[in-house]
Amino acid sequence: MADYGHDLQFGVFLTPDAANADRVLELANLAEVLGLELVTVQDHPYQARFLDTWTLLSVIAARTSTIRVAPNVANLPLRQPVVLARSVASLDILSGGRVELGLGAGAFWDAIAAVGGPRLAPGESVDALAEAIDVIRAVWDTGGAAIDHEGRHYRVVGAHPGPAPRHRVELWLGAYKPRMLALTGARADGWLPSMGYAEPGELPAMNEAIDRSAVAAGRSPVEIRRLYNLNGSFEAGDGFLRGAPEEWVEQLAGLTAQAGVSTFLLAADDEQTMRRFATEVVPGVRWRVQEAREAAASAPTAAPVQSPEPARSGPAQAGPAATADAPFTVAPTPDDGTRLSEGAPWDESTRPAGPPPDPSRRYTPEQLAAGRHLIDVHDALRAELGRLREILEQVAAGDSDPAALRSFFNRMTIRQNHWTLGAFCESYCRAVTAHHTIEDRSVFPHLARSDERLGGVLQRLGEEHETIAAMLDDADTALVDLVAEEPRALERVNEAIDVITDAMGSHFSYEERELVEPLARLGFY
Repeated sequence: MADYGHDLQFGVFLTPDAANADRVLELANLAEVLGLELVTVQDHPYQARFLDTWTLLSVIAARTSTIRVAPNVANLPLRQPVVLARSVASLDILSGGRVELGLGAGAFWDAIAAVGGPRLAPGESVDALAEAIDVIRAVWDTGGAAIDHEGRHYRVVGAHPGPAPRHRVELWLGAYKPRMLALTGARADGWLPSMGYAEPGELPAMNEAIDRSAVAAGRSPVEIRRLYNLNGSFEAGDGFLRGAPEEWVEQLAGLTAQAGVSTFLLAADDEQTMRRFATEVVPGVRWRVQEAREAAASAPTAAPVQSPEPARSGPAQAGPAATADAPFTVAPTPDDGTRLSEGAPWDESTRPAGPPPDPSRRYTPEQLAAGRHLIDVHDALRAELGRLREILEQVAAGDSDPAALRSFFNRMTIRQNHWTLGAFCESYCRAVTAHHTIEDRSVFPHLARSDERLGGVLQRLGEEHETIAAMLDDADTALVDLVAEEPRALERVNEAIDVITDAMGSHFSYEERELVEPLARLGFY
């Protein structure tokens, strides 16, 4: 089997650099704003330059609202399985079900031994991992009896299970050798190799080993998600993921078709790479894979590939064969009327309204996800504004440098103009211009063509976008004066950011109120 039919997911693989902790958190927040699904962090507890992985993942989860987090992969020899299981479950509960667990058998044994961990031979480390999986899942099974495990590597006597995670946590294994691949097929929810240890051309043969083990264990190979840690550059060069975004699109879509990879995690510690990946590569891969799947499903002799689970998030448009089986349940964020500034940038009473939703209409899960996507993006941007205000308070208290405040402001996704729905669509369409022009596929024109009753709303939203852009420029001017220590500059910055916060809150609520249902009904394109 090549394409296993899983929903596509994209994320990043961050370095937990303690010397740049704020930067790591900003990148994690940016990943959410850009619409990625996962933030993962390597786990090397013996490395003094790194932040502790679980502490970092907890802070990332607290500062985000939709993106999922995972260790990539947890260093099992230094993470006792009962404690690890409870750490995972606790964070999953606190984050609203946004944690997955990558596990590794261990490596760098000198470093592990130097901090008091065991030094295991390769075969022993696989045995220890197999035992740990039993223990971890027993801890999560709160309907089970007390845990008694007498193993060669772990001993648990009468421990009470719990807490249970909020959702069914996926357990992914970083595996390369035959015994680890066999364990993945028999016991894991996902396979998580990395470029450099498993090159793209090696993946199909490894998949076959996993599939054989799955079948031997009475499982379907489709039950196992195939993930891949990526390294790449957008500068021209030879080799895999060395070149323009269009080349990345073809190569990653090819990995889905030929090696069943459905989750791509890019090692990236800079904004520009993340932005290009999220806005120029990810949409194109989604499009190419969707095309291929639709072509395969419509072929006379082809049996349609059934996804083992519904799509979790993202702007995918529902296909015609999807079952519309639910009312519209997506709730736009209400405007609570709270204002920080005097006056208003516009008269809210003059805002046009679109058509009311049809209460009898039914929607597919994919359509509902499309409606939620705008709210998810706005939630991440609201969090970004909150972080800006935190830094402003630190500057006012003398605990932060004004230059750091301006630097953060100009790195914000809102400031980079990726926050409007139209800009999001243009980024998406840039990757699929072989099919349609950017103008033809832009969200607002699409909605206007599809339902003329939305024309007034879309025009007003566009006008408000321009007003907010001018506010952002005014705030930056005030920040320049603050860095230069001009009189009253801090007061002006406070006023400018209050105005932006009020305008954004009002605008986001209006946009959600008028567009989440049309987006679900009509799609992004």
